[in-house]
Amino acid sequence: MLNQFELRTDDMPSEMRTLLADYPRDDWEGHPGFKERTRQWMGAHQMFRRLGGIIGKETELYLDKSQAPDAYAERLSYYGDALIRNLHGHHHWEDDNYFPELSAADSRFDAGLEILEKDHQALDIVLDSFTRTANRTIKLIQLDEVSAREEAGTLLKTAETIEAFLQRHLSDEEELAVPIILHHRLRG
Repeated sequence: MLNQFELRTDDMPSEMRTLLADYPRDDWEGHPGFKERTRQWMGAHQMFRRLGGIIGKETELYLDKSQAPDAYAERLSYYGDALIRNLHGHHHWEDDNYFPELSAADSRFDAGLEILEKDHQALDIVLDSFTRTANRTIKLIQLDEVSAREEAGTLLKTAETIEAFLQRHLSDEEELAVPIILHHRLRG
């Protein structure tokens, strides 16, 4: 399903990971340059990962009839909205503020930042598809249970795509950005 949306599946180019060797992920928290702002930024990433997982799990519960339709519709609406709104806002903030700060600190990594910005654009297309499918699912729950379950099956595939994409993208983003922050002792 990832390829249906033309999402990047290959790893970040190795030259974009050169600082990661000097600043491995396991050492980030203890580094004096690891600031609260970076911790909050990574916390948002964790929230996106959790929300993606929750939506997939809730949809599976609905599809195997372990969750009542109205309860599923309510939870899908709540968690779907939280994921979409927060992810869009987060990406706009990164594109407008965070990435330019990283680029100004170390332009060697601009190609990696461009890859991440393209990821954001591609993810917008997936999120739009998710929103339309989720809205149809919620409406169909009130109108036609069989059609609602079919639509939820499509939604599950899109949710799985989002979850897989976020796992790769957010890890790439962290492994590019955090070493730059630590190396240059940015506000992070």
